[in-house]
Amino acid sequence: MIIHVVSKGETLWQLASRYNVNINSIVQLNELPNANQLVVGQSLVIPKPGTSHVIKYGETLWSIAQQYGVTINAIIQANQLTNPNLLYPGTSLFIPAITHVVQSGETLAQIASRYGTTVQAISSENQIANPNLISIGMQLVIPRKKPIIEVNAYTYQSDEAGAQTVNELGQLLTYFSPFAYKILEDGSLSPIKDTLMIEAARAKKAVPMMSLTNFTATHAGSNEAHVILSSPDIREKIITNIIQVMDSKGYKGINIDFENVLPGDRELYNQFLQQVVNALHPKGYFVSTALAPKTSATQSGLLYEAHDYAAHGRIADFIVLMTYEWGYRLGPPQAISPITEMRKVVEYALTVMPAQKLFLGFQIYARDWLLPHVKGQEAETFSPQEAVRRAVKYGAAIQYDPTTQSPFFRYTDEQGRGHEVWFEDARSAQAKFDLVKQYNLRGVSYWALGYPYPQNWALLTDNFTIKKLS
Repeated sequence: MIIHVVSKGETLWQLASRYNVNINSIVQLNELPNANQLVVGQSLVIPKPGTSHVIKYGETLWSIAQQYGVTINAIIQANQLTNPNLLYPGTSLFIPAITHVVQSGETLAQIASRYGTTVQAISSENQIANPNLISIGMQLVIPRKKPIIEVNAYTYQSDEAGAQTVNELGQLLTYFSPFAYKILEDGSLSPIKDTLMIEAARAKKAVPMMSLTNFTATHAGSNEAHVILSSPDIREKIITNIIQVMDSKGYKGINIDFENVLPGDRELYNQFLQQVVNALHPKGYFVSTALAPKTSATQSGLLYEAHDYAAHGRIADFIVLMTYEWGYRLGPPQAISPITEMRKVVEYALTVMPAQKLFLGFQIYARDWLLPHVKGQEAETFSPQEAVRRAVKYGAAIQYDPTTQSPFFRYTDEQGRGHEVWFEDARSAQAKFDLVKQYNLRGVSYWALGYPYPQNWALLTDNFTIKKLS
């Protein structure tokens, strides 16, 4: 697929003509509410076969062409390169699709074998209903082999709304995590309504993963964590209650998200994790944790100190890195998930645990801050789709910060108040997917479902094959 950034005066009709695609396919893929309303700086996903490649140091057009099985000329033409010898590391190239023209006597099985793919993959890519019916001269797009990753998504939607979302997106998920069962000081768990969501997940072959936490949106949970972690009896009771919920509800694993744990409780938290693993593994359940975005072992602060990356990497089956919330709802306006900071977290994590244990956290919401920002004033949170709608409504040109790889814009509302919006678009999604591929991470974990973001899901399937567990 191609990511196109709208310039002044461009129309959807012009783009469809330029890329030789159906205008409705652009509208549907990006879920545009009005095909006649585009805004400068808006990114669009164009459904044209191909892929993107981020140039690395030392690469040449010849080496890139060899890697993807296309000609140097094809890359030059697709990217309108004026000087093929000038390649800048970090910039993205569009790699056109491999195509094959059907010859007399060829079958789809023979073509698939020649290119090292499958009949099913070619049929799906070219929307061929009957693989036995292909004609001479037909031009087929040959799908490239994609990295296989696992995908998790949390949600704090209601049971009904969550089930509806899973029905729409569950085919793209390996795991699904309703958020969250809260631990109480007596060792009991505050329940959530999750029956419909779990049923929907299982129907879509997404593994239900129980989520356990110590905090709420209004309560840090430090004291609860301390009381629980420091009492062997309460810890045993919690584990008993976890198993009871998992057995009765159909969860296959657990994600433990203890936040704001007191620094002095770090070792107790590690011991509790090991205790959970010792109890759940014999029953066939897996154990994962969610970790605050640390960039070093010595990082100070309540969010970080009790999160022992090395210990979690050793004890848990996999880790979700919570690589988001730099643009905090109560803080000043800034990128919510700056790629520069995400990269630092990943690179530190890789010093103490293997890449195949790591999920990159990916936030899928936007924030709107009032200007000037007043300390403690809460930003409004909504979907990336709503962010673009507001940019269109107020005629605000969308800008893109190349350092954080994040889109933003400013506007003035009807009351004359200034606003600054940071959100996610196709470019920022691709930057995160490139990070996953660069470091060969296990997968992506979304926080949180319920915010429409169609470009992300289109690019996810364009970049990766989603692993489904038996």
